[in-house]
Amino acid sequence: MSGVLVRTDDEVYRVDSVWLGPPRATFPWRARYVSYGVGLLVMILVMFVQRRIGIGLDFFSVAWALVVTTVATRFLGARIDFERPLGQVLTLFGHEVTGPRRRTAVGGGSVRSGHVRLGPVAPPVRRTRRKGRTRATT
Repeated sequence: MSGVLVRTDDEVYRVDSVWLGPPRATFPWRARYVSYGVGLLVMILVMFVQRRIGIGLDFFSVAWALVVTTVATRFLGARIDFERPLGQVLTLFGHEVTGPRRRTAVGGGSVRSGHVRLGPVAPPVRRTRRKGRTRATT
């Protein structure tokens, strides 16, 4: 007896909205529409960070910004699909960053003895035991 193959509608959802470029002059890569938007935002963010840390605007800084943008966009693009759109990924990231965390830091701080005054040392208190009672003697 041969098995029955049940076809699902998953192929419909796997179709990506991809722009390959103008006719007869296509891009050498495939990218979804959302990737161009994400790439633009990542590029702006990377170049903003470069300016804030003091890296000037020259050929090498733009080239490295493109490399970082490509890597970050590919990383994000691998997590974005029809089942998990960009808005949901950003919302999830926001919840992860701002969510409550269990405190692992030890309370308190460093102990300093600058406020302690030193004076004469009192003799130690000796305790003696008599008939089940404790009595302090000096």
